[in-house]
Amino acid sequence: MVCRFFCAALFFFVCNTEAATGGPIKEDELKKDSMTVALDGVQSPVAFWMPKKGEKVYVWFHGGMSSSNCAKGLVAGTDWAQMHPNDVTLSASACGKNHWVTDLMVKVVDKALDSVALVRKKPIDRVSLIGVSDGALGVVVYSLYGKRTVEGRLLVSSNGSSLGPAEAVANPLKSKGGGWTFMQGGADRLYPAEMTVPWIQSFCGVLGGSCQLIFDEKGVHDWSFWKDRAKGLDKF
Repeated sequence: MVCRFFCAALFFFVCNTEAATGGPIKEDELKKDSMTVALDGVQSPVAFWMPKKGEKVYVWFHGGMSSSNCAKGLVAGTDWAQMHPNDVTLSASACGKNHWVTDLMVKVVDKALDSVALVRKKPIDRVSLIGVSDGALGVVVYSLYGKRTVEGRLLVSSNGSSLGPAEAVANPLKSKGGGWTFMQGGADRLYPAEMTVPWIQSFCGVLGGSCQLIFDEKGVHDWSFWKDRAKGLDKF
């Protein structure tokens, strides 16, 4: 079992405001704020983009979740935030042993969302999740153990087989609701299609119509390839 109960520790945040595009802030630019979520001895830098009237809330799970760069979240969600300037985007940081497939990082994401809810003075009960590469594992794990209802999920260049057999992973998710959209490429050399696509097909076979695979024979692993395709998604 991935998640266990443990005591929540004190968390804090320090906000820095800057334009998502860099440079001086202009009133009509989308602005990025940052905080540090401290929980159970771990500090995770988190970025969030919060328009005044944003209703939909997206959570971005970056790839390279066990690398030594412990501040990836501060920049990883920028593309998505700029693609959805009228929505809230939150991007936390995972690294080393504190990767997305841990109890701790599920709690970190929820604490960050709690903090954003306080800043915007409005509860966050529902979220949509985006995960790229092994960030997609965070989408699956949060869907199982996070405290918010998940409306939809986008998993790009994923390798779900590292979580176990597709049917075993999918069965507990049948009662969770919300859609699943996978984007996978035939030219992905890190996670080859012959390894990933059968797993996704089996996973979607369990979940039925709420799950879809968008496959491109020329698709590579990098988010840059899929960015324009993701812009065209009405929902996920």
